[in-house]
Amino acid sequence: MEAVTDSPAVWASHLRKRYRKRVAVDGVSFTVARGEVLGLLGPNGAGKTSVIKMMLGLVRPDAGEVMLLGRPNTDPRSRERVGYLPELFRYQPWLTADEVLALHVRLAGVTVSDRERRDGLGLVGLADRASDRVGGFSKGMQQRLGLAVALVARPELVVLDEPTSALDPLGRADVRDLLLSLKQRRVAVLLNSHLIGEVERVCDRVLILDRGRVAASGTLAELLGRRSLRLRLTSVNDEARSVLGSFEREDDLYTVDMPDDVPALVADLVEHGVRVHAVEPARATLEERLLDILRTHPEEHR
Repeated sequence: MEAVTDSPAVWASHLRKRYRKRVAVDGVSFTVARGEVLGLLGPNGAGKTSVIKMMLGLVRPDAGEVMLLGRPNTDPRSRERVGYLPELFRYQPWLTADEVLALHVRLAGVTVSDRERRDGLGLVGLADRASDRVGGFSKGMQQRLGLAVALVARPELVVLDEPTSALDPLGRADVRDLLLSLKQRRVAVLLNSHLIGEVERVCDRVLILDRGRVAASGTLAELLGRRSLRLRLTSVNDEARSVLGSFEREDDLYTVDMPDDVPALVADLVEHGVRVHAVEPARATLEERLLDILRTHPEEHR
């Protein structure tokens, strides 16, 4: 079967995996479009890493099927243009950073020039450590090298399992910029991260797993709902309340659905004698939404 260039980067259907008596993944289906960043979220033990390993052919599913870049993932060619950074990895400590990249280029069976390898190390902030042995690298530097390895063979799909777990704030910002640049190049990314703020900043869609099942999925707008407006007001009379329409109130803080014309709303309130102390947009955060979903059946998380 030939690859279909306009097919999704990932198409997974009804994946299921049991480890002895425990069902780790139960009927998970999802897609990742070309150039899309999909965030994978869920508590520990939700099945995220098992889904990734089945997707990449590292673990055989009990049921379900996967297509990678237009080919069945049982076809070794499907993984030729896939970059992968696992959550737990180790590189040979006696090799230099450049030698690690050269080794993975050989394993991938692609042609990558010396300059491209140097550029890859520069992309993750290791340009001046190319000749240093990996055994002397900090955990954060190892993480950066892992990102370089995942990207060195010019992949069309990149799978990152906790890519910022060992990085400082500057490193996490670098990874965000890197993901955005991959999206601009139409490289698909599957990002598994427990740093919800990172997912919220870079992902187009989110897939939330809970106890091996899909608990929710969609764009951030779909998951987080309509944006709202928070206004800190005093001297609110009945006429002003009619201008606000439906609202939630806590002391002098009023929350309303985001109006089409915020300045006009504020002007109407002032005209009715209301004192406006603050106006700010608001929407539930991804963390709040995730907790709401996981608390739907709290007895399952005891």
